[in-house]
Amino acid sequence: MDSQGQGTDNGHIENRTFDEIRVGDSASLEKRLTLDDIKLFAIMSGDINPAHLDDDFAKSTRFQEVVAHGMWGGALISTVLGTELPGPGTIYLGQTLRFRKPVRLGDVLRVSVRAQRKDDQHKRITFECLCTNQNGETVIEGEAEVQAPTEKVSRPRAVLPRIRLAERARLHEMLSAAEHPAPVSMAVVHPVDEASIMGAYESARQGLIRPVLVGPKARVQAAAEAAGIDIAEFELIDVPHSHAAAAEAVALTRAGRVEALMKGALHTEELLHEVVKRDTGLRTERCLSHVMAFDVPTYPRPLFITDAAINIYPTLGDKKDIIQNAIELAHAVGNELPKVAILSAVETVNPKIASTVEAAALCKMAERGQIHGGVLDGPLAFDNAVSEAAAAAKGIVSPVAGRADILVAPDLESANMLMKQLTYLADATGAGLVLGARVPIVLTSRADDAITRMASCALALLVAEQQKKAGWS
Repeated sequence: MDSQGQGTDNGHIENRTFDEIRVGDSASLEKRLTLDDIKLFAIMSGDINPAHLDDDFAKSTRFQEVVAHGMWGGALISTVLGTELPGPGTIYLGQTLRFRKPVRLGDVLRVSVRAQRKDDQHKRITFECLCTNQNGETVIEGEAEVQAPTEKVSRPRAVLPRIRLAERARLHEMLSAAEHPAPVSMAVVHPVDEASIMGAYESARQGLIRPVLVGPKARVQAAAEAAGIDIAEFELIDVPHSHAAAAEAVALTRAGRVEALMKGALHTEELLHEVVKRDTGLRTERCLSHVMAFDVPTYPRPLFITDAAINIYPTLGDKKDIIQNAIELAHAVGNELPKVAILSAVETVNPKIASTVEAAALCKMAERGQIHGGVLDGPLAFDNAVSEAAAAAKGIVSPVAGRADILVAPDLESANMLMKQLTYLADATGAGLVLGARVPIVLTSRADDAITRMASCALALLVAEQQKKAGWS
């Protein structure tokens, strides 16, 4: 007799008593190995062997890739015994296992137990245990001895809490996407604190940038010493103060010496003041805007939010440029036709709410080719933009609603609040750029950690590569 899933009927879990089980009876389950399975097992067990968690290290092992912990399969055997055969009331007495092959990501494990021997005196049963992969190859084999229940048990199945792994997977995807182009030459402006010098150092180690450090030499070197890093291999241009650092970095860009800028320990306004100067800055026909690329654990795709840092109350013309900048960033990371949701408080045009009227106008501008490269819809409320269920409940039929890649906020206040709500309430992490200038500009915060700074540099690298292909100067 083969039992599969018996314990889940009608939301209940039910056992089979010692007397009900016959030699030869069996039960099984199937489970596909995912990366989350490996990480959750590592969290539970504390086994952080890099063979299971580190791609680079795993490539040097005999298996050449990340594999499951051996006892992950052993835990699945326990699952069958404890929930299927015999089921609730089973007491584990002993287990022997032999590991024949590794379980690799994507493998489907069939875990089976079969009753071999019964001990009537002690109510014990010995089970043959076998785990095979999708190719029928034996992965684990062994025996388990259990004390089987003698009384019938039928209980409601426990509802387990959902576990969310908030680990910035999409920030790592950005880093991976930037592995192929050569590093971008980047002026790091006034890196006189540990955070900014470490951001440049780690990004250079990852092959993302070739930093040109622009700032007071003594202070830059002191920051490097405090951070415990050696910056001797980096070009260092000595200037007296932060104003001079911003001006020199912009001049280096105009001269073609660098292809991107990174803000160090100076105010954003101080750097952008030099960038937007009409005769000596880096202006283009577009307005500058800030785009944040977010990894939101509860959302199935990267989410771009604009503009939370530059334009306080953008005009309709400004919003046209803001959207185009965001679309081109999405193109740079591989999204060839991003879905753009233009946000407001409601999803219908209301003359009393200016942002709804502007949203409708922007969609018409896209229809006329004034905005290109994306699919626009608006006005959309936030829920309709990111939730297909919410959009369906409102009867909204749209290729964007519920599946937005880019969220365009009505103004800086709402964009900034949205960004911070995602960060502090939804475990979101992000990397940002200022776009619309001749080169991408990385705006850093003192709170940014290494992975965030590196992801921002990766975005800058991808945008610079895209601009070179497009013939930007």
